[in-house]
Amino acid sequence: MAGGQLNVLTTLDQAKTQWYHFMAIVIAGMGFFTDAYDLFCISLVTKLLGRIYYTDVSKPDPGTLPPNVSAAVNGVALCGTLAGQLFFGWLGDKLGRKSVYGFTLILMVVCSVASGLSFGHTAKGVVSTLCFFRFWLGFGIGGDYPLSATIMSEYANKKTRGAFIAAVFAMQGFGILFGAIVALGVSAAFRNAYPAPSYSQDPAASLVSQADYVWRIILMFGTIPAGLTYYWRMKMPETARYTALIARNAKQAAADMSKVLHTEIEESADRVQTIAVGGEEWGLFSRQFLRRHGLHLLATTSTWFLLDIAFYSQNLFQKDIFSKVGWIPPGKTMNALEELYRIARAQALIALCGTIPGYWFTVAFIDIVGRFWIQIMGFAMMTAFLLGLAIPYHHWTTHGHHTGFIVMYGFTFFFANFGPNSTTFIVPAEIYPARLRSTCHGISAAAGKAGAIIGAFGFLYAAQDPHKPEPGYPRGIGIKNALFVLAGTNFLGMIMTLLVPESKGKSLEVMSQEVADDEEAATRPRALT
Repeated sequence: MAGGQLNVLTTLDQAKTQWYHFMAIVIAGMGFFTDAYDLFCISLVTKLLGRIYYTDVSKPDPGTLPPNVSAAVNGVALCGTLAGQLFFGWLGDKLGRKSVYGFTLILMVVCSVASGLSFGHTAKGVVSTLCFFRFWLGFGIGGDYPLSATIMSEYANKKTRGAFIAAVFAMQGFGILFGAIVALGVSAAFRNAYPAPSYSQDPAASLVSQADYVWRIILMFGTIPAGLTYYWRMKMPETARYTALIARNAKQAAADMSKVLHTEIEESADRVQTIAVGGEEWGLFSRQFLRRHGLHLLATTSTWFLLDIAFYSQNLFQKDIFSKVGWIPPGKTMNALEELYRIARAQALIALCGTIPGYWFTVAFIDIVGRFWIQIMGFAMMTAFLLGLAIPYHHWTTHGHHTGFIVMYGFTFFFANFGPNSTTFIVPAEIYPARLRSTCHGISAAAGKAGAIIGAFGFLYAAQDPHKPEPGYPRGIGIKNALFVLAGTNFLGMIMTLLVPESKGKSLEVMSQEVADDEEAATRPRALT
């Protein structure tokens, strides 16, 4: 073998696609399946929560969550996710990817159940406990981002690494769809078992007491896929790159990967010693990191931040958009469970027709087209479609044109996922040194969640009608102008993508500058601590 690249890392880079690759995708992907379910299922039940805890039957319309409560319920898990991404990203580089991987899953399972069991005798008590447990649920979800991305990138071969990481992330789409399916099933079952009139016919009777079980069942259902994968997460060996390059035990890395790849890999004693003593030492806050990866970190944080402002705004509040363009009837024309059913059906259609296909187009083309061009294209198309919604907005809201609006809206989700929503997750797992990879991915992901928080809180207020806002809300700029703002953030994301390096077909050590790009590994790794 030429130069200083370890045998085990070269073998991983050149390995053919095998069963263990698919096992790793499923094990890591089920975490993302659960993440998406837990993060987005709350948007399905917020209208139901408003009806249950904030309805005044003397008023002509059913109750809704007050502005501060709605913002807290929708955004608190994102705040927890941001904190979890930073903490577990750092911990993954300090203690190892595997050692903290199981803990995040346990935290998600426990807090998902606890969210559904939120207790209290008043609306304030129930919402407060719900927000408490959803914060810690988000904290566990946050850990899954850097750990799953790093584990998959370090297990994969360089030829299909992008597709493997994208496949893990694509499980988000199935998680969103599964949330809508669960909500459809539960609401339909309760609606049939406990029929009720619409709110306009009988406000008190439109909300059956059993509806309180519905949102709790939906929130707790996410524990099932997470719990099923815990055993397999604990069976996964530590990644060879962590064991060899950070723990400095190349022999153990070779032994672990020999079992996984079903091939004999050997590391000589002098190579292990070279790895143990070689290399310069520098950290995240060093001048050396700034010189090598400063622009990279600016690129991965800014593009993820800008993308998530638009992506989470659209996902968390699509029910409100559908109501305002007339795809979902006014709340007073339905009972509580009928409204939930229609919201879930709308979200399922968007997930099935736009969200999921976008993810899998990325899986199919990322190692052909490359990360850079898919991200540029995604941001550009999202900008175009959002402008296509915003400029003739009044046309789309008139009777007979709602289907066109939904189709255009679905395309924004398609190009988010066949675009920056996937690539912003993939690139940070490939371009940073092994000892900082999880940390830098966590920082990039946390920047994204900062954008998501802005989207969750900001869009809620910004989208209010400037002339007739909903009760309790100040006047906003309206959905039309909010769509222009989202188009602008996507355009800025396209500009910042110019700083993103292309990692297609290159080894992780070459991308992170741990070895020189001379026949892929002609010099000894220089940045090993």
